[in-house]
Amino acid sequence: MNAQRPSRNEARELAREKAQKMRLAGSSREKRNRIFVQLGLGVLALAVIGALTAVILTAFQPAGPGPLNMQSDGIKISTGNVAVPTPANPSDASPVASPANDAGVVDITLYVDYLCPICRQFEEANKEAIADLLARGAATIEIHPIAILTNRSQGTQYSLRAANAAACVANDYPDSFLNFHNALFDNQPQEDTPGWTDEELIGFATQSGAGPKVEACINDLQFEDWVKASTERAISGDIAINNKDKKFEGVTGTPTIVINGMQFNPSYDPTATPQFSVEEFLRAVLTAAGVQQ
Repeated sequence: MNAQRPSRNEARELAREKAQKMRLAGSSREKRNRIFVQLGLGVLALAVIGALTAVILTAFQPAGPGPLNMQSDGIKISTGNVAVPTPANPSDASPVASPANDAGVVDITLYVDYLCPICRQFEEANKEAIADLLARGAATIEIHPIAILTNRSQGTQYSLRAANAAACVANDYPDSFLNFHNALFDNQPQEDTPGWTDEELIGFATQSGAGPKVEACINDLQFEDWVKASTERAISGDIAINNKDKKFEGVTGTPTIVINGMQFNPSYDPTATPQFSVEEFLRAVLTAAGVQQ
């Protein structure tokens, strides 16, 4: 038996109902897609706002502090290897000169990179003479660790890490600084090698008299920003030295030696042993002290 076909009017009504359902379905689908797009744009906007906020907060975040006892970007050592105490500067602040010496006490300033082989050679030639000057109260020595050879250690940034370690010792154990400084040169790695690990630097610091606080400071590179900033300052000429000669406009290499504000340019003979003359250095110190020769 054949099913009864709808009349023409019924067919039109069925078609209208089907079209209405399709329009409603399409409208719902468009609305749903519109909501998804709006939600997606909202999430994206929140992500962009979050990223911009992080950038802005980072840009306006105050610089962390530099190490104690290095307000000049260096640490001054006097008789008995005792450090001259100074407050900490923000890492991005210009240095402040250390307290001036008493009359007749020569002010020796060194800028060194702990991966610099010529710095080690200068130390080897003059370390005992400097120790004698300190012991007799005839001079102070102010040591500025900088990092200009950071890319010469197979990616380990030894120069930067060693300078940071020196700052860590200066911050918490300043009277052990000179021992640590000497240990870094006595055990200096060669350029273009990885250098010492942080654990080994901690070992040198401990052997030099530093206590337990130095471990986290070295491992965390606590003064990384300060090392980078103070190195830039030294190179650019943002330098704080008492009686600084106007001709001394910045560090162009290491070691840089300044005696009573005047840059000292020693003779250097790479074929000699030692490569530097201790007699020449002591003559310069005596001249600065006003001693007739």
